[in-house]
Amino acid sequence: MTPSENATPFSDYGGDGPIVVAVHGHFGSARTFAGLAEALAGSVRLIALDQRGHGHARKGVEYACSDYVDDVAAFLEARELAPAIVLGHSMGGVVAYTLAARRPELVRALIVEEGQALVDANTLDTRGWPKRAPSLRALGEAIEAQGMPDASYFLQSAVRYPDGWGLTFDPEEMLRSQELLVGDHWADWSAVKQPTLLLHGTESFVLPTEQAREMARRPGTRYREFSGCGHWIHDDDPAGVAEAIGNWVRDIENDAPGSGAVEVNS
Repeated sequence: MTPSENATPFSDYGGDGPIVVAVHGHFGSARTFAGLAEALAGSVRLIALDQRGHGHARKGVEYACSDYVDDVAAFLEARELAPAIVLGHSMGGVVAYTLAARRPELVRALIVEEGQALVDANTLDTRGWPKRAPSLRALGEAIEAQGMPDASYFLQSAVRYPDGWGLTFDPEEMLRSQELLVGDHWADWSAVKQPTLLLHGTESFVLPTEQAREMARRPGTRYREFSGCGHWIHDDDPAGVAEAIGNWVRDIENDAPGSGAVEVNS
């Protein structure tokens, strides 16, 4: 749904229960959360955004973390959803906790899946990625030919254009966005006062387990490790993530969020 040219597009997946506003990571879109929304439909109403440069959102804009944060803030205010429970994956997790730190009146509670406090410079070089391909399969093969072992995540952001299949993000813009996110975000993570659920996959190539556990030491953080899962935990273990989020939201509603010990899904 696209209310206006400059508004943030979003997908309201419906469902019963409290609203959770979901913010995807680099190369994603609102569609990233479709499977999770279905798994959560009995306990949560998920509203997922297309962030700038992604999905159906505007392109050719600025991509600093603060720009992404401003977009989410404007969305929450325009739709009178604040204070909201905000879920962020990867870069979206950094955006979510930065929003909570800098605009605390807008965020009631946080769910951070694989969002780093220290973002290293190991960016994905997408400059040679294809603009168009004759079929969805060919697009996936062309992406994998650039060194990606599995293109399935990126193909969630693929659509059919008049001249063939392509991605809804510009690869070169996404490289710039990744570069702008690199840095030390510990100050914002440490400044968050809202109760937080931190989800980490032990096989992640993005968030090291040592860093995740250090982040979990922040007061008010409940930490859940998913053994054998990678960076996209919601794809690797959708039932486990849905259970963790459903329980967390229920505890938030009952004012009993808790924190502390490591919980492991094996």
